[in-house]
Amino acid sequence: MKIISVKENPAYKDIAINYLQSKWPSVYPVMYEDSINHCIDSPSSFPQWYLLEKDDQIIGCAGLITNDFISRMDLYPWVCAVYIDETQRGNFYSSLLLEKAKEDTVKAGFNKLYLSTEHIGFYEKLGFKYIGQGYHPWEDESRIYEIEIKA
Repeated sequence: MKIISVKENPAYKDIAINYLQSKWPSVYPVMYEDSINHCIDSPSSFPQWYLLEKDDQIIGCAGLITNDFISRMDLYPWVCAVYIDETQRGNFYSSLLLEKAKEDTVKAGFNKLYLSTEHIGFYEKLGFKYIGQGYHPWEDESRIYEIEIKA
């Protein structure tokens, strides 16, 4: 099992773009492409994009960004686009991606990490706490979760 940071491994850029676009087709495709392209040379800690590789196959992804298209712009950073291939679910592989995001959050000087989701029960098992609702520009709302990270 290997976590690949696209910022640290730019050769994975196109693989990451294609994977994220295929797993999150409802997101305007250029959003991931533009963000991934710009993360590589950015002097900022964010955005970060990760791929999870198992047996030479990409089986998951996640991002670490400043805002996940949600009204709570006072909260950051956010982990986003967490995805594990359906055939690989049930093994808590997403926790590997979340741990990497937490490590990079601490490196960037933050002690809290946020996520927005419609899932109930899963992220609580990984230590996240529900803190309220947030609102998206397309008039949907999502649950907001927070985890405190100890360095």
